[in-house]
Amino acid sequence: MTQWQDGVPVSEIYDDPYYSFAHGLDETHHVFLRGNDLPARFAPGFHIGELGFGTGLNALAAWVAWQESGQSGDLRFTSFEAHPIAADDMARALEAFPVLADRAEALIDAWRAGARRINLPGLDLHVVEGFAETTLPAWTERADAWFLDGFSPAKNPALWTPEILAEVAAHTAPGGTAATYSAAGHVRRALQSAGFDVTRAPGFGRKRHMTRAAQAG
Repeated sequence: MTQWQDGVPVSEIYDDPYYSFAHGLDETHHVFLRGNDLPARFAPGFHIGELGFGTGLNALAAWVAWQESGQSGDLRFTSFEAHPIAADDMARALEAFPVLADRAEALIDAWRAGARRINLPGLDLHVVEGFAETTLPAWTERADAWFLDGFSPAKNPALWTPEILAEVAAHTAPGGTAATYSAAGHVRRALQSAGFDVTRAPGFGRKRHMTRAAQAG
């Protein structure tokens, strides 16, 4: 289900790249880490929620940031993924980021073995398989920060509906935040309707803008 364009994996289902053609890891740092004020907000027990696990790049980048910030214990990371990538495609995609090589190898080994609850030093990762319309409402936990990284709203609108983003809000801890590369008006309005304070920020690469959200009040 994966094609390749200029070395970047592209979903055959959604005809959309898994990460930026400009530089996927830099995009993660800009949009999802800095977009959620991380690592400054890290604290013991911190929990990241994600829509769209993809290649695992965001989880790896967050894991590095967690460990480099000197946190003890594990970073909790829960990701909701409808179409898990094949292990061989994950490995090929992550080869582009040699700085992540050791951590990527550990993730790929577990993924290839079929694990979706993966415990690695400093990381407690749970990938919830299935469509978020069903799996997210059934989730009983809350995240401190959300990485909204599904394929683009134009290509995968089901992951950006007001109902889904209301579930994101309902599963956000007090003082929690969310960030996405998308600056689509209907996404911003849905986040606002769900109770977030929403701001538009400079985007990554060719994208002029992205969206940051924080729990109102």
